[in-house]
Amino acid sequence: MYPFYRQILPGVQQPEFFPGFPGMGGGFPSFPPTGTGPGFPPFGPPGIGGSPSDGFGQQQGPPSGPPPSFIPQESPGVGTFAVDPGGIRRCLHRFTFIRLTNGRSFWYFPVFVGQRSIAGWRWRPRQNRWEYFGIDLNRISSFSCF
Repeated sequence: MYPFYRQILPGVQQPEFFPGFPGMGGGFPSFPPTGTGPGFPPFGPPGIGGSPSDGFGQQQGPPSGPPPSFIPQESPGVGTFAVDPGGIRRCLHRFTFIRLTNGRSFWYFPVFVGQRSIAGWRWRPRQNRWEYFGIDLNRISSFSCF
């Protein structure tokens, strides 16, 4: 398929693969969606598709410092049941230690909880930084928030 071209500045043409495609000048909302409707996570950190606030005054950016330096003990009696969105919602905007079903674990700072997934900031200790990250709730075996 050959791209269509539209002229933005005199003598400068910009490719437009689908005339009227969202975000490419068709009068439609920007693409990708920015998580403003129910059930839609921000599709990137603030400034890259996400919004700087969740509408309730809570910042969605990463925490200003590293997570706690300890690894919490796994609670006895925690089963291998699906993680409930209502249960993990109490961890929004709090340091949360996540254990996955594949055995991996990491510190997380969730900023969005949907029906089947969460989005937020994952701590990367080797790079000493937070990275925006989303994951399906069915991949989480347990979590603890602080």
